[in-house]
Amino acid sequence: MSHPHAPFRPPNSILIIGSGVFGLSTALYLTEQREFAKTSITILDRSPEPGVFPARDASSIDSSRIIRADYADPAYARLAAEAAHHWRKQEPHELGGEGRYTESGLFLVANKDGTPGLGYTQKSWINAMALANAEGGRGPKSVRVGYHAGQLRAMTAAGGTFGDWGYLNDASGWADATKSMRWLYEKVVATGRVRFINGTAERLDVKKPIFALPGVLDNKPRVSGAILEDGTKLSADLTIVATGAWTPSLLDLQGQAVATGQIVAYLDITEEEQARLNDIPVLLNFSTGYFIIPPRDRVLKIARHSYGYLNPTEVPTPLGMADKSAATTLDQITKSSTSTTTKSTDSASAKAPSTPTGTASGTVKVSKPRTHLTHPPVTPTTSSLPPEAEAGLRAALKKFLPWMADTETRPFSETRLCWYTDTPSGDWIIDYHPSYSGLFVATGGSGHAFKFLPILGAKVVSCLKGQYPAEFADKWRWRGVQGLGDGDAERTIITEDGSRGGVPGQILADELSRAPAVAPEEGDKAAS
Repeated sequence: MSHPHAPFRPPNSILIIGSGVFGLSTALYLTEQREFAKTSITILDRSPEPGVFPARDASSIDSSRIIRADYADPAYARLAAEAAHHWRKQEPHELGGEGRYTESGLFLVANKDGTPGLGYTQKSWINAMALANAEGGRGPKSVRVGYHAGQLRAMTAAGGTFGDWGYLNDASGWADATKSMRWLYEKVVATGRVRFINGTAERLDVKKPIFALPGVLDNKPRVSGAILEDGTKLSADLTIVATGAWTPSLLDLQGQAVATGQIVAYLDITEEEQARLNDIPVLLNFSTGYFIIPPRDRVLKIARHSYGYLNPTEVPTPLGMADKSAATTLDQITKSSTSTTTKSTDSASAKAPSTPTGTASGTVKVSKPRTHLTHPPVTPTTSSLPPEAEAGLRAALKKFLPWMADTETRPFSETRLCWYTDTPSGDWIIDYHPSYSGLFVATGGSGHAFKFLPILGAKVVSCLKGQYPAEFADKWRWRGVQGLGDGDAERTIITEDGSRGGVPGQILADELSRAPAVAPEEGDKAAS
């Protein structure tokens, strides 16, 4: 890890940029630690509405998120089990209370078609069994395996075809993400310790050292806060960048992280359909990425956990990125990537990607979130999804819930893109920046950080103090930016943790411009 060489001393002031799950949970834990009692804490968020933190288009603001300890990596499985203990607390003042958490169970399946999802699912089952058998676990009967499609179909009331192998874990479920984030925000506000500011950071404020003596004084540039779009300066001894999918627009993360858009849709259902689906578990196929959350209030959510869409957008050159007029642009990278999508996505052989590169004008192209706030829909029901995405969702609905009428034509009541901050391994980035003093980074959630809400802040602050969890010291470290050289144009960041479905390297604008797609036949991998 890139921690300071000197012993940790609490700063007089901390600026946290971003009030998503990383930012808010970190702020709350800071207020609970005696050593930070004299530290002033400020949170800056791009939310345009006073009193609304985070912004309504933040990735953590949604009707639901899966809460699971079902990981192929035993370290994350144990960490998620620790977080689940807090989600299960059901008193009104506790995290899981007032409907914020529902332990519906999770039906995790995969296909025997050579995709990485099967290996991930089988390793998750091994870890789920270990947790079930551990002291305080629920015992092996809480995790039940299905060895073929027919057996899987009989394990839930959903009635569909889900995959070729999988298991049902009673100890997992889902959370109302919006309500949970509101609970967290109110907890932070109640401390009276944190100042909230609405505004967008245009860039980080950097001070170069006047002089430096090697080995005596720090000769690195120092980040002293942020400069907002309106010119306002916010100063702090320590700046924590926790801006989620917006981070690559602010800080050079070439080769480390990229913003990807994931498809989500909501379908109004009848009272009879709601009654039939009341007791189903979360349904998730790790080969295709499609999943369904048990409906509440007659609204069914279906989404896809995949490689996602890239949205190359011109932004001011992020901190730490040299202005390289001859460098390959993200447009070139992604065009090359999408021209090779017929290659196997079992990417042990795929090259890990890199994102933005410079242009002569002092701007670069990075993948940047496109949301209902940045690009408001014409009407509330106007689809924000590419045709292939909508066709894929409808095909998955037909497969998961074959008895439900008109799923091929029933209008979605809402669609959106949920923006991940993807890293090549799916590990987070929680570390000091090695090239700038006063700068700490907490990002790279890769679509699976939300479930750690009750303990994430504690882990971030531990890293901040140089006390890195042994199992995660290497996983969460700053890995250094990777520039692009000749012949590297097809490199793009692809999360290779084995849990993703779909086609990597798709460009959002290109897919939005295509003609409406025909819903694929069952098992058509092109739509998964």
